[in-house]
Amino acid sequence: RKGSPHDNAAKESFFASLEKERLRRRTYATHEQARSSIFQYIEEFYNRRRLHSTLGYRSPDEAEREHHQAAQAAAA
Repeated sequence: RKGSPHDNAAKESFFASLEKERLRRRTYATHEQARSSIFQYIEEFYNRRRLHSTLGYRSPDEAEREHHQAAQAAAA
């Protein structure tokens, strides 16, 4: 959301992780190589395997799955 410091903190944290864990000390010959590397980092590592302290040391995919399961159970 525009003007929300909480949203900005999450974005800043994500980009700091991306830079530190994937981009620092790497060079890419082409834009496509960089794009592919970033996509792989986000989709295969950051969302599926990387544990996040703000999510109770769960991955974003795991936290989202549990959220949807709890919402379905509450609706039933």
